[in-house]
Amino acid sequence: MATKAVEIDFSQLSSFFAQLETTGKGALKQEMIKFIEGIGDEFLRIVSEEIIRREVVDTRLLLNSFQKYGDEGVWNIKDGGLTLEVGTNVEYASYVNDGHWTNSKGVDTRWIPGYWNGDKFTYTPSAKTGMMLHQKWVEGRHFWEAAIRIMEKMLPGLLEAKISEWLHSYLGL
Repeated sequence: MATKAVEIDFSQLSSFFAQLETTGKGALKQEMIKFIEGIGDEFLRIVSEEIIRREVVDTRLLLNSFQKYGDEGVWNIKDGGLTLEVGTNVEYASYVNDGHWTNSKGVDTRWIPGYWNGDKFTYTPSAKTGMMLHQKWVEGRHFWEAAIRIMEKMLPGLLEAKISEWLHSYLGL
């Protein structure tokens, strides 16, 4: 089972937030958890947009696997360290993202049973028809790295705006 995940660590801000938490009487930590969840939601939105924008051929399993509390999705918030882990457990996600060989090492060709309907192939194990798959490299779509780059550009501004909001709300600054 392949897992692709991104982790956001806010530990460098822990002493600052500890001071604010005292002022906010614990409410700040709950707001921080909501903020982190919002960051995760935004990241999932961006991943989905990148899968669509990069025209990843998919039966929607991959696209739908990036959900907040989906059965196949990964969504963990570790309250103590304020860490968010977002990802998917769809096994082929890493192949689609990173690229892959069509056959195992040392295998030049392999038979895939199924049938063609126009330009779409449907795998059917019992089919007498099918296709011969020749060894070649399939370039990855790199949707995950693209989403991380976008999020990394957005995060400083989002964090700065949220800290300003909290300073105003809790300290009147």
